[in-house]
Amino acid sequence: MEPGDRLGLLAPDAVREHADGLAALLVDAVDGGASVGYPAPLDPAEAAAWWAGTAGTRDVWAAFGPDGAVTGAVTLLRTATANGRHRGEIARLLVHRSARGRGLGRRLLAAAEAHAAATGLTLLVLDTQTDSPAERLYRGAGWTAAGTIPEYAADPEGTLRATTLYYKLLA
Repeated sequence: MEPGDRLGLLAPDAVREHADGLAALLVDAVDGGASVGYPAPLDPAEAAAWWAGTAGTRDVWAAFGPDGAVTGAVTLLRTATANGRHRGEIARLLVHRSARGRGLGRRLLAAAEAHAAATGLTLLVLDTQTDSPAERLYRGAGWTAAGTIPEYAADPEGTLRATTLYYKLLA
């Protein structure tokens, strides 16, 4: 990490406060071809509205560069069903293209995993586009591929792509 990069769990008010920076991160991901739920081009206002809407519904970690710009983020969504309170989902692990290659994705993922374990979760799940660079990160962090679903989601250009489901036992 470069000096000055910092990472933290954001309170709901802080998520709303940083919605524009988080939106720029999401737009960068879509522009870079990441399949994160949006077609390209993604309107920054739509991206900011998504982040503002997550405040209080999921845990959000953000990384900030030396200049205060958002350089990465990850969210943890808890399962609300009575029989699933032991599990959570990692979603939208994003690292700005200008901040890649410094271990930021691994740090964000580790922070979310540690928090999940400390708050009683024992199982995490996630999905990612098959053959994406993210798969190397997840496998290297001890995640297990559970299976692949063909034509699961469209990439930013609209092409249907396979998705691989992953899980990690925390206890």
